[in-house]
Amino acid sequence: MSDFFTFSDPNVRMVTAGTVLLGVSAAIVGTFTFLRKRALVGDAIAHAVLPGVCLAFIVTGDKHPAYLLVGAVIAGWVSLLAMDYLTSRTKLSTDTAIGAVLSVFFGAGILLLTSIQHSGSANQAGLDKFLFGKAASMTRQDIWVFSGVAMVLLSLVLAFFRAFKLVSFDPAFAHSIGLPVRQLEFLLSTITVLAVATGIQAVGVVLMAALLITPAAAARFWTDRIQTMLLLAAVFGFLSGVFGSWISYTAPAMPTGPWIVVLLSVIALFSIVAAPERGIWARIRLQRGNTRKILLENILKAFYSVGEAAQTFTTEVSLPEIQEQRPFEDRALRKGLRRLQRRGLLENKGTDTYTLTPAGLKESRRVVRLHRLWELYLTERMNFAADHVHNTAEAIEHVITPEVEAALLKELGHPILDPHDSVIPYPNPQKPTT
Repeated sequence: MSDFFTFSDPNVRMVTAGTVLLGVSAAIVGTFTFLRKRALVGDAIAHAVLPGVCLAFIVTGDKHPAYLLVGAVIAGWVSLLAMDYLTSRTKLSTDTAIGAVLSVFFGAGILLLTSIQHSGSANQAGLDKFLFGKAASMTRQDIWVFSGVAMVLLSLVLAFFRAFKLVSFDPAFAHSIGLPVRQLEFLLSTITVLAVATGIQAVGVVLMAALLITPAAAARFWTDRIQTMLLLAAVFGFLSGVFGSWISYTAPAMPTGPWIVVLLSVIALFSIVAAPERGIWARIRLQRGNTRKILLENILKAFYSVGEAAQTFTTEVSLPEIQEQRPFEDRALRKGLRRLQRRGLLENKGTDTYTLTPAGLKESRRVVRLHRLWELYLTERMNFAADHVHNTAEAIEHVITPEVEAALLKELGHPILDPHDSVIPYPNPQKPTT
């Protein structure tokens, strides 16, 4: 491992530089492809460039990366035009057009590649690497071409970043403020084709869609800001390029391109699970938190109902009395009561007997107040029948914010009674002055 990261081996330097350049540039361009919901188009372009590579070799008789890149770009653009034509001029759906173009172009590429391999040309060796990538055999010539392409891609993204952002998120608004949307979409499509045409050198046509889309998809789980998303996608592309090259170096039988995709997949899987707001674990925690919040507030409502019926909120309440108000599951109820005790909202007065603390009474009033305000809003403003509003209020009361509560109070004029003639409890027993 230490030998690799000294970068003393010229081949290590070239392979790592090439994979990093391709990974970073493809990730940045792929972010806009991802935001425009054109991931499958990127996959179709990746497969469609193969006949362009083969034709470039047939015409020039040379495997110079610049020649092959030009052929790939031309083929990629022809595939885009074919998809647009099939979508706009025929009754084929978008996914059908993409599938048709992908299969036809890729099939043509395989036929041309087979023809070249049987032609006896001494210079054709290595063209088949475009199927699965040839990162480990990159030359200095390849690196110079990739460096130039990467600089062009990054320069275009920096120069047109604000316009690309608007076109990706809201093309109608971009058009309304005078931006040349069609030209910008043309430019975005062009740099996508260019990124795909260069990326196939590392991972091949089969896996190119992963190099284009996976970093952006992983980055999306971590942020809402496109600038941060671009940066994270570039970092993921960088890391996959470096460590994919390292795995290939330490285990020569391991191909570099597929390992780059595997590492990107691991990063994406980690992001899906562990991202702090959108990850699976974060959503599970949020759901558990909401379930716990609803349980605790419903228990407090049950205590308030018992106290309201007894006309005193200092009375001791037993578990059977709580169960009469609402049929709680016994284990959940006991767990909720312990949590409310720890929060200082309930006080244990004996075996299975509790009373509301002042803080608990304040919180129970808040929950009941929100429930009854929402019921009143539904009957007075939405014309619901009074006997049809309870279940809706049961769901909404747990998510009403202080701002919404203030708006409800203002809209309803600080009412005293709900639709069932029950008193709406304010923070103090007296109706507040307006």
